[in-house]
Amino acid sequence: MNIKHLVILWVTFCSFSLMALAQEKPVERIISLGPLVTEELYLLSSSDKLVGCTVYCQRPEAATHKEKVGTVQEVNLEKIVSLKPDVVLATELLDPRAEAKLRALGIRVVDIPNAKNFKEICDVFLKLGQMVGKESLALTIIADSKKQVDELKRKLKDVKRPTVFVQVGAAPLYTIGKDSFADDFINFSGGINIVTQKGYLHYSREQVMVNDPDVMLISSMGFSGLKEKQNWERFKSLKSVARHRIFVIDQYHLCSPTPVSFIETLKTVIHDLHPEINL
Repeated sequence: MNIKHLVILWVTFCSFSLMALAQEKPVERIISLGPLVTEELYLLSSSDKLVGCTVYCQRPEAATHKEKVGTVQEVNLEKIVSLKPDVVLATELLDPRAEAKLRALGIRVVDIPNAKNFKEICDVFLKLGQMVGKESLALTIIADSKKQVDELKRKLKDVKRPTVFVQVGAAPLYTIGKDSFADDFINFSGGINIVTQKGYLHYSREQVMVNDPDVMLISSMGFSGLKEKQNWERFKSLKSVARHRIFVIDQYHLCSPTPVSFIETLKTVIHDLHPEINL
């Protein structure tokens, strides 16, 4: 069985696991091992069900006061057991050995699929809403977000579409291609992603120079976005440099948006690409 088939099986398993949990009675005690999952539980007015989360769960600020059970990869098994969760919501970053130990202890673990685009995050958000008994609220939030996306798209239907490069890594240089949040942000904002391949990709400065994008968006992920912007500004021949169109964007909102923060970031990107549009 090749890697592609394994990935398909994993995604299918995660989707069915979350769907099965969503169809059962609402859970009352949840441990979240994903910052995005934690943020979405607060959006669903279900923070009272959250009995523990990771040290990286810092959005909203109230999440920092919840019991901490480790990181997204390594967890404190004794702490988790002591919190008596109905379910532990994990991400693909959790160490498989830690997940196996949790299951061996009789603790239910549900793997939350890693949503790649706006549609998928809405789908996962709805399943979470069903799981915590907040399906109606989830549907309302999703419907409002989709409505806002459609309204913003209509405002941009006649704009000239600039080319855009998104940077998410500095040493080495990484970007995000098709089938991603970043690509959705660019397309929905009336832009064109210069990267045509899918997923996270290693890219060279020479490739950026050749493509010469109209706009650059830099997401700080383990490096200084402002410092990287200054590095690019040495290349005076680039259109984005000459026209002062290099922007640093919040890494969490660009790469891990909720249905609500997606709209906030979309408006930011629209302003960067089309400052003449009145939102």
